[in-house]
Amino acid sequence: MTAQSSSPVARAKALIMQPASEWPVIAAEPATPADLIRGWAVPLAAIGPVAAFIHGQLFGFGAFGISYRPGIVAGLSTLVVSYILGIVGVVVLALVAQNVAPRFGGVGDRTAAFKLVVYGSTAAWVCGIFQLIPGLGLLGVLGLYSLYLYYLGATPVMRVPQDKAAGFTAVTILAAVLLYIVVGAVSSAFLGMFGGGLGSHVADSSETVSGKIAVPGGGTVDVAALNAASEQMKANQNRTAVSPDKLQALLPQSIGAYQRTAVESGAAGGLGSNADGTYTSAGNTFHLKVTDMAALGSIAAMGSALGVSASKSDANGYEKTGTVDGHMQTEEWRNDSHSGKFGVMLDNRFSVEAEGNAASIDELKAAVAAIDKGALGKL
Repeated sequence: MTAQSSSPVARAKALIMQPASEWPVIAAEPATPADLIRGWAVPLAAIGPVAAFIHGQLFGFGAFGISYRPGIVAGLSTLVVSYILGIVGVVVLALVAQNVAPRFGGVGDRTAAFKLVVYGSTAAWVCGIFQLIPGLGLLGVLGLYSLYLYYLGATPVMRVPQDKAAGFTAVTILAAVLLYIVVGAVSSAFLGMFGGGLGSHVADSSETVSGKIAVPGGGTVDVAALNAASEQMKANQNRTAVSPDKLQALLPQSIGAYQRTAVESGAAGGLGSNADGTYTSAGNTFHLKVTDMAALGSIAAMGSALGVSASKSDANGYEKTGTVDGHMQTEEWRNDSHSGKFGVMLDNRFSVEAEGNAASIDELKAAVAAIDKGALGKL
């Protein structure tokens, strides 16, 4: 596959599904930093900011029962600033990679560094689309898969020895964070640095990937687990979404004292489908949503490998996200408004989530448990 003969969609798919075989191809392609920025970074870096803007205008943002819908001017301002900083961040990270590589036995080639960072950021940019869909923003953290892409690309693109690739990846990310703080005010100075020589270095991509990547401030990433998850994604790439009617049939008429008062469903071609039931009892109302992510759901397999977890709490409630029994799970509750959310990813494909007002978080957990997991897994 070459940049000239493949579509951006095909290249992105190959990078995410088959990164070990795609990186040597990228390393051998002629390119310039300016070409990479214009042809790849500029369009893909817009995905997250645009998705966040649309989400904010259509649904607003909220947590712990507090919602906020930004005005269109504020939303557009955030979009533009986020987008520009995203592009600047790519340039800064590429320059860091160029200077760090020789310290780990690699080559300080500017074009190669831009290839690594621009193409390696693909997962982070593509996962930005999850910000568009309510309840799936959690999957945006799976853009950390880009760390794995940087790791795999270090040897074929930057010629960093395989045994030093993990250290190179960690130091590059850490150095970039520090550099953002120092040079943020003068980031425009990098715009004239897009020239450079060709980096056409190819390495053997058949080596076994193992070990762990230390993520500065974020623990470690199990590379072997990421590799296994990547293979699963490759195997599931042609999976299509089930009919929304089948998802709707899984929504029970009642859950304890709650009665289903409304239901709706929809689909986005073969890319995904969902069903949403509204349940009411004694003045409390929550939504129970079942979503089929189809092939995209395989990205959820990255959650366990990445060790995605977060938690915070105060006097009025808490939020926590993590992997429980192999499934990504998110839980939120606010005492003062008796509102919250509980969701879980099943079979690295289906998202089941209950969100709204209830007597306790246990009622929302019971709602999620009311979905027949066996029937869902057979769809």
